[in-house]
Amino acid sequence: MFNIAVAQSGGPTSAINASLAGVFRQASKSPEIGKIYGSINGIEGMINGNLVPLDSILTSEHDVELMKKTPSTVLGSCRYKLAEYDSSDSRTESEYMRIINTFEEYDIKAFFYIGGNDSMDTVMKLDRYCKAVGKDVKIIGVPKTIDNDLPETDHTPGFGSAAKYVATTLQEIIRDSRVYSIQSITIVEIMGRNAGWLTASSCVLRANGEPAPHLIYVPEAFPGGFDMEHFLDDVARMMKRYRAVIIAVSEGIVPTDRQYVKTGADAFGHTDNSGVAKYLEHRCADKFGCKVRSIELNVMQRCSSHIASLTDLDESERIGSAAVDCALEGNSGRMMGFRRISNEPYRVEIVSYDVAQTANKEKYFPSEWITDDKCDVTTDALNYFLPLIQGEVTTEYRNGIPVHFRLNQ
Repeated sequence: MFNIAVAQSGGPTSAINASLAGVFRQASKSPEIGKIYGSINGIEGMINGNLVPLDSILTSEHDVELMKKTPSTVLGSCRYKLAEYDSSDSRTESEYMRIINTFEEYDIKAFFYIGGNDSMDTVMKLDRYCKAVGKDVKIIGVPKTIDNDLPETDHTPGFGSAAKYVATTLQEIIRDSRVYSIQSITIVEIMGRNAGWLTASSCVLRANGEPAPHLIYVPEAFPGGFDMEHFLDDVARMMKRYRAVIIAVSEGIVPTDRQYVKTGADAFGHTDNSGVAKYLEHRCADKFGCKVRSIELNVMQRCSSHIASLTDLDESERIGSAAVDCALEGNSGRMMGFRRISNEPYRVEIVSYDVAQTANKEKYFPSEWITDDKCDVTTDALNYFLPLIQGEVTTEYRNGIPVHFRLNQ
């Protein structure tokens, strides 16, 4: 019998704790696994030996189910970049050895890291180090990100819930914008630094007969830069058809006549790209002289558990469970993923990939799903997105407010 540890990293989602619940539930069933530890603040917890015994914290089925439905990372997160291992560099040697010491102190033989592209970089490096020094610890990556930009897997846990929130919020914005008789333009900025998946997912409103958003802009459509004159022409064309024009735009759109003011970068070099909607608002106001509003959805997209996708949460738990099975089968250096079998009926299977195929890489929105005029997406995109937002989660309320699970630390 041996122990395991699990950690969470990167930006939060509505479903990342569902994957944690999957790891916990499956590990609890295994006679080979003893204690189940949680690493506080991702890989930082492994470096600093800051672990908590999850099997002493999650003491009832209600606890686990409540955790599954709680947004963000129950164990905390980090943006910590492990250095490439270099045996001649005492600093990196010490960093990896501290992780190994934690493995040994807690008798951990399998480590599960729930995160995105950068977290898979940690999985890859730690797996390579363990193999290099002959340390038999299985290192498995469990995907997550609202951006849906991890290669290999059909989609990522957390994306479906974020897409459902974006579509629902846009629909409410549409209702608000149509109450007046005057002409108006509303520009909604949606997360997606380099990949437009989440912005493109706003097209799901068409399944219910809603023509808006009337324009959808993703960064993949503009490798040479976003042409402002074409954008203004698109808006003018839509203003002839609709009194209230609704525009969905990725935060990663960069107009050719503007340079973003970068506000710093994290350990992986990711900068803050917000502000494009406000810029486009000013340009539209100058050009058309009508009422123009910009709305930045910002972090609300990440932890919107009140409108989570049941499909997303259930799949997220399943993929966490499958990660435990993958490790018990003797695998290491793998990332779990979904392979779509069909859209109607919707069917996926869970598989694993060499984590090197995902670490530090991005999956972009397909160019063939972008219309020729670069301001909308195709029916193929709609058919891809729709299954991911299905189902509603039953939420527990107290004093009129959703109840969340929290660690007492």
